[in-house]
Amino acid sequence: MTSGIAAQGPYFLAASPLPAEGIAQHAWLLIALPAFGAAVLLLGGRRTNAWGHLLGCATVLAAFGYGLALFLSAGAFGEAARVRELSLFSWIPVNALQVDFGLRLDPLSLVFVLLVTGVGALIHIYSIGYMAHDPNRRKFFAYLNLFVAAMLLLVLGNSFVSLYFGWEGVGLASYLLIAFWHHRPAAATAAKKAFLMNRVGDVGLALAIFIMFAQLGTTQYTEVFARAGEFSSAQLVALTLLILLGAAGKSGQFPLQAWLPDAMEGPTPVSALIHAATMVTAGVYLIARANPIYNLTADGRLAVMAIGAITLLLGAIIGCAYDDFKKVLAYSTVSQIGYMILAVGLGPFGYALGIMHLLTHGFFKAGLFLGAGSVMHGMNDEGNIRRLGGLWRYMPITFATWGLAYLALIGFPGLSGFFSKDAIIEAAFGQAGWRGWVFGGAALLGAGITAFYMTRLMLMVFFGKERWRELRTEDGREYHPHESPLVMTVPMILLALGSVGAGFFFAQGHRLTGYLAPSLGGLQEAHGPLPALAITGLTITLVALGALVAWLVVGRRPVPVERPERVSLPVRAARADLYANAVNETLVARTGTWLARALVFLDNRGVDGLVNGIAALLGGSSSRLRRLQTGFVRSYALSMLGGSVLVIAALMVVRFA
Repeated sequence: MTSGIAAQGPYFLAASPLPAEGIAQHAWLLIALPAFGAAVLLLGGRRTNAWGHLLGCATVLAAFGYGLALFLSAGAFGEAARVRELSLFSWIPVNALQVDFGLRLDPLSLVFVLLVTGVGALIHIYSIGYMAHDPNRRKFFAYLNLFVAAMLLLVLGNSFVSLYFGWEGVGLASYLLIAFWHHRPAAATAAKKAFLMNRVGDVGLALAIFIMFAQLGTTQYTEVFARAGEFSSAQLVALTLLILLGAAGKSGQFPLQAWLPDAMEGPTPVSALIHAATMVTAGVYLIARANPIYNLTADGRLAVMAIGAITLLLGAIIGCAYDDFKKVLAYSTVSQIGYMILAVGLGPFGYALGIMHLLTHGFFKAGLFLGAGSVMHGMNDEGNIRRLGGLWRYMPITFATWGLAYLALIGFPGLSGFFSKDAIIEAAFGQAGWRGWVFGGAALLGAGITAFYMTRLMLMVFFGKERWRELRTEDGREYHPHESPLVMTVPMILLALGSVGAGFFFAQGHRLTGYLAPSLGGLQEAHGPLPALAITGLTITLVALGALVAWLVVGRRPVPVERPERVSLPVRAARADLYANAVNETLVARTGTWLARALVFLDNRGVDGLVNGIAALLGGSSSRLRRLQTGFVRSYALSMLGGSVLVIAALMVVRFA
């Protein structure tokens, strides 16, 4: 157990939050605005086709504007932030279970509001151009609005029950968005896979909430965190592991990461929304929000760090082997969320760092996905990077914005990813004993591999031979690459600006970590076996080495259009997702199928057999006994005589025995 503020968590401030006043009294509008847009577009039907996309954008932009006003009123960066709660109504008044529906306005929730609504608004605007020719564009914007509303409920709720409500809402909306083109079998299958795998994690979170209520009789954040010391050691470990299971499902972490790359079957704006600013960050938010519980158990934090380290390496390795544009970025997301999970697992040394990387990742990963969508938009939806090449001449804005986001992701010095990722690596090395070398080494190695697969992607898409000139689309058309319209490029430019400057802005003077202190506690500095400057030098060296190896492999030699089939075992394993799907199929899907079949057999032959057997026995016996009822007096007299003889014989045997 840690000591001081870190042990108590930030709830020396938050145990008695201030009631909402002024502009904060209407914070429910943050959720109501996009929810209203979704309701109008879904219920209005085809009558809203002409202007539905404009309403969808307007509601999210309005929510962003109101969120910015709330952020400024609550104390912007550099000011003393206030923690406020808005109680709306009694939601679940059932005997001992009393859950009030309310909102918690604190630094952690407000930065998420700005991220979700800000990046979400840019994705909405981008979608106007990307989905311009889709006949169901209005429905698409309705689902986007529903997704944003559910995510805002998740981060603004003041209890674990309200968080769970938003949690399930995000799962539903993601299913609808991934399966938007449900006429494609791959999209329908991917949506079902995402929905089912998320349910596994959701069970973990639900059980954690049950434990809280059983022990404390409440699920409100303020009360649960203030009384977290009442949990036994076993309960704390169980709680942290169950919360981690929920986070792993929603954030695509090991062993529940297999759904996330398949989600690329949805439209590209969905990929950007799910993988950058919203759904996959929910697990990081959950663990950061529950920091007073994690502060009380080192074992729980160790499990979080282990899952984060495994996932960041797993995602990076698999990303090296894929040729699908968006799937490489998807596994990049798996890896980067792994960094965030590792950071929040560091406890007081990393909660704020994980959130900082989450925010910078929201800028550059959204920019990367929108850039991928721009490339596909200009190349007849071609996503195979082996069929691209040399596109920087034809898509200069896409190339420039995507290039800046790429540099930010690999941690180029001075860009946003450098400040957030380097801080996580330093904090990981600062852990005591073997943990520092293991987790710090994993984070350092992941940075080098990230530079390799992202540079490979950059070279194969924007540089080299224009391989598309010799090819045709599946329907026989030639490729004619062209830049995307302004409605798509302007959001990409804004995200590129965030990719360049957000990290420096957050890190300067510990601006973000200081602002988050009322929610996450003060950031403690880690002092490891290596100086911070040496770790930074090692990170930059490995990043440069990874980029150099990528140039040697694909930059200075021709890239074959057809993927080589004769490859080494590690490459085959990476192409097979390191056999994650095979493991899940064997351990979960097949086992579940066999168990279901066994239960069906037991039900049919056991339970039903017993019931049917008793019924048959009674029916057969009654039919045979019925034959004795002949209706003849002589038969009944004979029966009485026989019975009397038997009774007399029995009495005589007993008497003379």
